[in-house]
Amino acid sequence: MPDVALVAAGVTLFYCLFLFQGYRRLFRDADAGWHIRAGEAIAATGSLPRTDPYSLTKSGQPWFAWEWGTDLVVGAIQRVSGLPGVALFYGTAIAAGVWLWFRLHWAVHGDFLLACAMAPLLLSTCNIHWLARPHVVGWLFLVGAVLYAENARPPFGWRHILGVAAFTALWANMHATFFFAPVIALIYAVRKRWFLWAAVVAAIAPLANPYGWRLYAHVFRYLTDSELLSHIGEFQSFDFHTAGSSQIIATVMLGIAGGALALAVGRPEHFTLAMLVSAMALLSARALPLAALLLLPLANGAITETLRRAGRLKKWLAYSARLRALDSGMRGLVLVPAMLVISFALLQAMPTGFPPDQFPVEAYSRIPAGARLFAPDKFGGYLIYRSRGTFKVFFDGRSDFYGTAFLKQYSRMVQVRPGWRAIWDSFHFTHALLPNDYPLIPALEQMGWREIYRDGTATLLAPGGS
Repeated sequence: MPDVALVAAGVTLFYCLFLFQGYRRLFRDADAGWHIRAGEAIAATGSLPRTDPYSLTKSGQPWFAWEWGTDLVVGAIQRVSGLPGVALFYGTAIAAGVWLWFRLHWAVHGDFLLACAMAPLLLSTCNIHWLARPHVVGWLFLVGAVLYAENARPPFGWRHILGVAAFTALWANMHATFFFAPVIALIYAVRKRWFLWAAVVAAIAPLANPYGWRLYAHVFRYLTDSELLSHIGEFQSFDFHTAGSSQIIATVMLGIAGGALALAVGRPEHFTLAMLVSAMALLSARALPLAALLLLPLANGAITETLRRAGRLKKWLAYSARLRALDSGMRGLVLVPAMLVISFALLQAMPTGFPPDQFPVEAYSRIPAGARLFAPDKFGGYLIYRSRGTFKVFFDGRSDFYGTAFLKQYSRMVQVRPGWRAIWDSFHFTHALLPNDYPLIPALEQMGWREIYRDGTATLLAPGGS
């Protein structure tokens, strides 16, 4: 029999892939395209790219494929089973995150029924970033790191050293959030002094990556470049006025309240972690899933302990404890292969792939060979995917590679701000492929460019209609 964690993971897998329409919506970010093709190239050549192979304007310049491990896995899956396999991989990673999330509730002695009640908040907050991108794998490492911090017992011997070293080294090669590992260890060192050694190991072990210390420097420069991040939508604050954002608001409020309660019940490490992640979530929409994954379980633990100490809701807590006792005797992991096989079979019947209402699926075949094409970053990753990496794009989602100066030029062009024409002419474009609502389309038409193809998603233009 499956426990509640596995039931929730199975429901999440089905919901993500089918009800949420993950077979399309997981690919609504074009970055999935270049990640897949980069992974295929790594698998085919047996080496990492050191210079850019995809850009029209920066070809051959140094490039950090800093999530190469995840790219390699996804690229190998693509070669074997196509985009249905990629969708299943990321759907499974999201479901595994839910399974670990329940484990974190139990590790902090959270209430069984309260954990179940918080599950909808988790799904509603995380699904804004349910995408076929490596950050989903980063979520697993992050929850795993906090789980380890909760469950680890002294002394910090060789077994712990080797475990932390292997875990953080793997993390550094899968996703750039590896820098959280020493931060979490330092936070938990407030109560467990021997965690200082874990922090040292977690800071050094990620050097076991193909880029060495340069990866540290690159990630640091990227995350501290406020001017660059200000041009990237997912690093901006979430619009809490958006329809359906009430559950996200509830998640943030619970995270902050849970942190305050944690301090009151003598868990300063939970308070520190809650305040750090809450601040990140308020500053950047990218961090909202982290608040749901980490802070909801910590809030559960703090609320449960507060009720227990106050002698409130004794019958509720006793009943919930009995349910948890029953649940702890169940696992059901033997069902996982069947769940995956059924999900993959269903994906074969779905139109799995990049949504044609968001990407130039039909317009791609109309792009002339050898075109020097202007297309926004929204299309760039898809063009890399569709051409198997052979089509040189003007811009894609690798903002750390293109840099602040390039993003400023790009923004000026697409917004048709003063000086855009000089920038445009400097690139000598022969064609432009744009979403139909871009103000650049009428601006180009005023310059004599003409529409040569248009569908419900994109417009292809060329000078004089040639």
